[in-house]
Formats: sequence, C-alpha cells, structure tokens
Amino acid sequence: MIPRHMQITLGLLLLAFAAGGTYMFQLRQHDIRTARNSSTELPVAAPASGPQTSVMLAVAYDDDAVVESRQSNAALPPDRSGRARELLRLLLSNYLQQPSPHPLGQGSDVRDVFVVEGGLYVVDLNSAFAEEHPSGILVEQLTLASMVETLAANLPDVRRVRFLVDGKERSTLAGHADLTADYDAAAIHQFISELR
Repeated sequence: MIPRHMQITLGLLLLAFAAGGTYMFQLRQHDIRTARNSSTELPVAAPASGPQTSVMLAVAYDDDAVVESRQSNAALPPDRSGRARELLRLLLSNYLQQPSPHPLGQGSDVRDVFVVEGGLYVVDLNSAFAEEHPSGILVEQLTLASMVETLAANLPDVRRVRFLVDGKERSTLAGHADLTADYDAAAIHQFISELR
C-alpha cells in the first residue's frame, strides 16, 4: 500500500505534467497561427520596367561579423526617395532568402524613405522588421550599417540616415541598437572597414 502523502505527491506531479503539456501545446498552436497570419512574401521587388542599373549592396554576414559589398542589377525609379526605398528592399530580399547570411523576420519591409535637406534620409520600416528582428548588439548594428552603407554607396548625397518604425520614433531596434540618433554615413563606412 502506498502512503497517502505519496499518493498526493504523485497526483500533484501528474497534474503539473499535464498542465505543462497543455501549455506547451497551446504555445505551439499560437506559433502556428502566427506563422500563418504573418506575411511570408518578400518585399515588393523593384519595378521591372526601365533599364537595369548596376547597384552595390552592403550585405551583412553574421557568421563572419562583416559587411561585404555585392554587385547586383535592378531597375530603379528616377526619384531619390523611390531609388532609396527600392535599394533597401533589394537588400532585404537578400536577407529574407534561405539560406540567409543575415536572417531577418518574415514580412520585414521598408515602408518608405523620405529625403530631407542636408543629405538626411529617413527610412520608415514596418513593424514586422523591428518586432521580428533577432536581438543582439552586433546583429542589430550589422543590419543598420548594411542599410546605411547601401544607401551611401548608391546615392552620393546621403550624409545621415534616421530610422523610424511605422512612422514613429522607437528607442531601439530589438533592444540594443539606438534608433533615436541619426547614423552618419562616413562613420558607418569607417565602422564597416574596421570589421574586416
């Protein structure tokens, strides 16, 4: 005969095990629903019409902790804002492909880019970009550096870049990289050079 206190303990352990299993099942179902509801499309591709232009993308590689230049071709709109937006979307499409040198959350996109006097470009990212971005100081810095360097390499008037999320200021990207400051293109170029 099993003592009563042992029966109670065994019963409580079985109850805790069942509750934990149920909780894990619900979390899994939530993840599945979230994955189905989130956009799995890549950012909108650059316009297909018009002449193809050679562009330079500054692609981040997490494993080596570097940002390397990669040539690509794209048809870009004539206006600076549109060119900047499509350049960044082309960069993000590289990150959203599998396998990715620098994985980002599905649905990450650039909503728009605003050109301000004095060489300031304001990049408006969607919420999926920030909410699904991997957390970590180096990963976040590589993302922002690759975006600034891509803009500066293709648009000679870029001096500084500011980032917004859904049209609003946000303190950090994913907990580390500061989004309240402007990023100086020359300083970012120096940072990338020092990584090599």
